[in-house]
Amino acid sequence: QKTSFHRSQTLDFKNGYAFSRLPREGVGGDTLFANQLSQDELDDLCTKGTTLTYGTVKRSAPSSFTPAFVAYDKKVLKFDAYFQEEVAISAEEHYRIRQVGIYYYLEDDSMCVIEPKVKNSGLLQGKLMRRHRVPKNEQGDYYHWKDLNLGIDLTMYGRTYRLVNCDSFTKVFLESQGIEVNPPEEMVSDPYTEQRRTPVQKPILPAAPDPFRQFLTYDTKVLRFYAMWDDTNCAFGDHHPCVIHYFLADDTVEVREVHRRNDGRDPFPVLMRRQRLPKVFVDKNKNFPSCVLEITDQEVQEWYSPKDFAIGKSVTLLGRTFLIYDCDKFTQDFYREKYGITDFQPVDVNKKPTEKAPQVIPPYNGFGIPEDSLQNCLSLFPKPPRKDIIKMLENNLKVLRYQVALESPVPEDKNRRFILSYFLSDDTIGIYEPPVRNSGIPGGKYLKRTKVTKPGSTPENPIYYEPSDFTIGSTIEVFGHRFVITDADEYVLNYLERNAESFPTATVQSIRDHFHPRQVVVETASSGFPKKDLDDLIVEVQKELKLHHEPFNTRKFHEAFHHFDTEGSGFLDKARFLNVCDRFQVPTSTILLKKVRWKGCCACG
Repeated sequence: QKTSFHRSQTLDFKNGYAFSRLPREGVGGDTLFANQLSQDELDDLCTKGTTLTYGTVKRSAPSSFTPAFVAYDKKVLKFDAYFQEEVAISAEEHYRIRQVGIYYYLEDDSMCVIEPKVKNSGLLQGKLMRRHRVPKNEQGDYYHWKDLNLGIDLTMYGRTYRLVNCDSFTKVFLESQGIEVNPPEEMVSDPYTEQRRTPVQKPILPAAPDPFRQFLTYDTKVLRFYAMWDDTNCAFGDHHPCVIHYFLADDTVEVREVHRRNDGRDPFPVLMRRQRLPKVFVDKNKNFPSCVLEITDQEVQEWYSPKDFAIGKSVTLLGRTFLIYDCDKFTQDFYREKYGITDFQPVDVNKKPTEKAPQVIPPYNGFGIPEDSLQNCLSLFPKPPRKDIIKMLENNLKVLRYQVALESPVPEDKNRRFILSYFLSDDTIGIYEPPVRNSGIPGGKYLKRTKVTKPGSTPENPIYYEPSDFTIGSTIEVFGHRFVITDADEYVLNYLERNAESFPTATVQSIRDHFHPRQVVVETASSGFPKKDLDDLIVEVQKELKLHHEPFNTRKFHEAFHHFDTEGSGFLDKARFLNVCDRFQVPTSTILLKKVRWKGCCACG
């Protein structure tokens, strides 16, 4: 009388790894004899002779054990069956055939019965018997897969099932276990269901319309029209897209408004509730009230019907005029079958886009750069123009400096000199005037760092000055002021020669010609002229100057030299040199001049 059928655990985890072990107890807690020998092993021991072995006898590894619920996991035998159920309360059927599926789970020998659900069957379908081990008889035996086969009757809990077919896995499994599978049988159908599927002869309908038949015929069938309600004649009116539903079951009409996102209207989708809408009223008496609670057939001569709706037609419903421009596929099929209409070309009701007025950009007012001023015309909240970050990083701290002179008819402006700086990182120009003592002009920053356009460029297409425009002797016009380039920094020459492929040849050659005389002086000073002879010559010149009785003003002497050196080459011819010396009363000894000329010729040679 065993009541416990528990199985011992054989799967476990150790140090994070899964492993299997032999069961310690049998089913229901029975004792397992691990060392008990079978009859075959005892026969082998009796017949096997002794053998000589040396050393410790190696024992063979025990065979791997796989539990049944691991070996047969997710393996299910599936049989198609049916059973007959008596029907005692119906005059049309006496019994009912119900088709089910019987599932047998190999891992724990459990079974379940499931009947496919049929819509509107009125029966409790689905799982008819939950999964468990099904008793076979009163002796405590349970159904086993060996008891299952095709063409047999299987009785479970007083209900007899007829097994008629199985799937391919079930057939292969039974045949692999040595069971001969019977041939499949044909599934028996329910006679009442087959009777319902046969077409019923349509009776002759009466001539008068039958509302009940109309409801049964056209229930859940609705004509859908897409319409546009033009309400622009009213204040704050607009074009409202709507959907008109015509219910064929009771000839009622419903109008729903289609709301768009952020259209600013209240979310009330139903514009007109579902109701019968009158088309033509009966001639009313003068004493008949114009406002009534309900309209009956006596007050209405004609109601709206499907023939009153068509694509491209305007329909007035309760004082609102709707233009029908399209319909769905079911509506097209209905009109094609009943009225023979084949033209369902939709009407284009989309608004034509208004012509965008061209944006007129006002002329440049001179404040800031044109790109920055243009942002005020494009947006209410202007954003700064984008900068070329790569160009700024590559040309950071790279500045080209030029000496320029102001071209002005004012005599006081002729001797003014300026430093023009061109910043390569953002193509801006800054002008600085070095202060000169006792000149009457304070000097300092003359032009803040900004972009300068060329003469003749327009605000719509500005053209800015580039390094290729700066050559010796060229004129640069900056906001109405004209500057002439007279000198340049040595870094300008080095930069142009390193990037000669990016600049015109005339620009590079102009800077080279300007720096050529200075290079001759440097080469002369660095030539093979003895330093001792040059020092002796300087000492003789200083002695001659000391013999001069009046104090010698070196600063004014340098200014006079720079004044006569108009080209900035650092050289003066003999006539100008003697003229400067006479103006400052510097003694000019003929012997000393010859020595200076001879030393210079030796250096040049």
